[in-house]
Amino acid sequence: MQKEPFSIAIPEATLTDLRERLAKVRWPVDFANDQWQYGTNLAYLKELVDYWLHKYDWRVQERAMNAFSHYKTTIEGMPIHFIHEPGKGPNPTPLILNHGWPWTFWDLQKVIRPLSDPAAFGGDPKDAFDVVVPSLPGYGFSTPLTTTGINFWRTADLWVKLMQDVLGYQKFAAQGGDWGALITEQLGHKYADRVIGCHIHLMAPLNIFMGSMPEASEYGPDEQGWYERNMNFFLAESGYSALQSTKPQTIAFALNDSPVGLCAWILEKRRTWSDCGGNVETRFSKDDLCTTMTLYWVTQSYGTSARYYYEATHNPWQPSHARTPVVEAPTGVALFSKEVILMPRKWADNYYNLQRWTVMPSGGHFASMEEPERLVEDIRAFFRPLRG
Repeated sequence: MQKEPFSIAIPEATLTDLRERLAKVRWPVDFANDQWQYGTNLAYLKELVDYWLHKYDWRVQERAMNAFSHYKTTIEGMPIHFIHEPGKGPNPTPLILNHGWPWTFWDLQKVIRPLSDPAAFGGDPKDAFDVVVPSLPGYGFSTPLTTTGINFWRTADLWVKLMQDVLGYQKFAAQGGDWGALITEQLGHKYADRVIGCHIHLMAPLNIFMGSMPEASEYGPDEQGWYERNMNFFLAESGYSALQSTKPQTIAFALNDSPVGLCAWILEKRRTWSDCGGNVETRFSKDDLCTTMTLYWVTQSYGTSARYYYEATHNPWQPSHARTPVVEAPTGVALFSKEVILMPRKWADNYYNLQRWTVMPSGGHFASMEEPERLVEDIRAFFRPLRG
């Protein structure tokens, strides 16, 4: 399998169409929603859409993206886009970074160069990684996806082919959050002989879509409120997952047609799931937010990104072995305090070959954007003793 250089170049006609649609939005009534309790707040959404229409410059962001080394390949008939930044150090370790939903590959922008060229950021060149950042199948430029059954555990199989057959790495490290954490865990479960180590910043059992979660009794005295936080997430914040796990195509028609609808859907998650105290711009600038929305829009990838949930539910994970721990590869966990779900240390000790456990003082679900410096340092520290 070959990789081909890829440059992001969105046609101007696509951007013109986007602006025309933004200018013609029909706003719904919104009232008694200052705290976003009913969902996305109209006043802030109008402010963001006005910025997207009148001030946001996609070409500036496009140039920033193209400063990295992008490639495309085809694996099992599916188009796969990825960044590949060789490390600058005496013996860089190959590392695949995995994103989630509603993320894109660009949510890892702040950690790529510190990991690939640590000396340029005040670090030790011995900590350098060959960094690989793929877009998940059906996300961003890994489109169009027309293959069914592609979920997190199938993606792990694809990534082994990407790292070994396309890039020539026989052993590699893996890292991720959200879906990326489950992909990383699956690599450490099924391919522990090829994975140097797994670093995650969201913990979840690989059979989470079959309802498996730790009981309240498994949480320790310094983990008070964590179980309740999990229960609140599943009760109050999981409607998106129920919809995307059951009838993703229905809402795809709406969000593929309305950029404002797409923006509202993703924006609410960026605000609620990040450690922003209710002000999303403390963690994401308007440019950050508009770039995420634009990437989903110009690639028409919302529908296939939503199907990732359907495929996880309807093609449930099956273990590759019955040994314990489930994830046999050495595992490091960076626990950001405002993550959407928080697993107990007792459970983690049994589920993973746990080698590092770091509780961070702040940060939420989007760690690579919210707390990139802390994340980078924890990744470096975890993999340091595992390097060959």
